[in-house]
Amino acid sequence: MRKPLAGALLTLALLGMGAAPAAAATVAEAAAPAVKAVDFAGTVALSNCSGSVVRLPQSQPDDPALVMSNGHCVEGGMPGPGVVVVNRASTRTFSLLNGAGSKVATLRASKLAYATMTDTDLSLYQLTSSYRQIQTRYGIAALELDTARPAQGTAIKVVSGYWKRIYSCSIDGFAYRLKEADWTFTDSIRYTSACNTIGGTSGSPIVNETTGKVVGVNNTGNESGGRCTLNNPCEVDQNGTVTVRQGINYGQQTYKVAGCVAAGSRIDLGLAGCALPKP
Repeated sequence: MRKPLAGALLTLALLGMGAAPAAAATVAEAAAPAVKAVDFAGTVALSNCSGSVVRLPQSQPDDPALVMSNGHCVEGGMPGPGVVVVNRASTRTFSLLNGAGSKVATLRASKLAYATMTDTDLSLYQLTSSYRQIQTRYGIAALELDTARPAQGTAIKVVSGYWKRIYSCSIDGFAYRLKEADWTFTDSIRYTSACNTIGGTSGSPIVNETTGKVVGVNNTGNESGGRCTLNNPCEVDQNGTVTVRQGINYGQQTYKVAGCVAAGSRIDLGLAGCALPKP
């Protein structure tokens, strides 16, 4: 799991083309999709992880805002296999960041609306503030969750509020099963090697670089080449074949979340079409 590694020593290793004719450039610009700038606005720093303020297509301005992170980032310890937490009281706080990565506010949870590490690695906190209040007071809009499954090759950014660092890469593919110690995640996003995420990036939103929408939540990576152990997940395909990819990192898709959120940002796992794991 992409734990915070608090107190650990970390070492971070931090073409131009010739000018085309004006007419050709105009055609290329017209054909290219508009790229939405991705920065830190709407991301949050937790005490041990990263996260983001997220909204659904059906969210209303006066709905309580939601913060998304990982299931393994919740207070009280990581949920065991098969465990799904719904509507547990919480007063957890989050540092809200602006586009430059500066803290502009402290947000507070009213409850842990949802958390699990079964099939996915997801937590959703409901806040005491509404989307409108956050926008009005701090000028920060929530990030929108995409309702479509992302495609292989999509250019993405993993935006860590904990480290105030943005990783840029692409979706290399998807792991049918991703096994890590006692936990198994399904249909996980595999990054290309440029997204060399580290501890503390857990819960970072995975943002489609073109649309600016959130397609997943960063959660783990194989650190030392271990086989299916903690911090060393392995991929298991439909035939049971195990593949270990040392240094490669992963996230969990989030397009299923929208189908499980009712009016007022209420998690309702009984909604028709809700495909998140249930208790």
